[in-house]
Amino acid sequence: MIKYILVLFLLSISILYTPPALAQAIGDPLGVEFGSASGLSNTDPRSTVAGIINVALSLLGIILVTLIVYAGFLWMTAAGNDDQITKAKKILSSAIIGLIIILSAYAITRFVTDNLQQVTGAGTGR
Repeated sequence: MIKYILVLFLLSISILYTPPALAQAIGDPLGVEFGSASGLSNTDPRSTVAGIINVALSLLGIILVTLIVYAGFLWMTAAGNDDQITKAKKILSSAIIGLIIILSAYAITRFVTDNLQQVTGAGTGR
């Protein structure tokens, strides 16, 4: 019984008198500096995702400009063929609608990432 009380007493002392963890003193809450210590890139994950989205939207913009040029080529070489003119008009209208959607997506992405970095202080060096 004394052995049981002694073990319980030592266990309670070790639990009660442990130093605090000081979790609020963490200098890098996102773990961005871990990348440089491990040999990886130390860029912010939000910046990486924003860069990937920007590249994807840029590639889609290039595809849409190519579609607009293709539709113009079809229209100019139609030589009065109404079916080819109708096909060119459909491609052109679809490409313009797609371009509007992509420009809107780019604007929304830019707005969200800029405000996210401003709110979290990622780009300010805080």
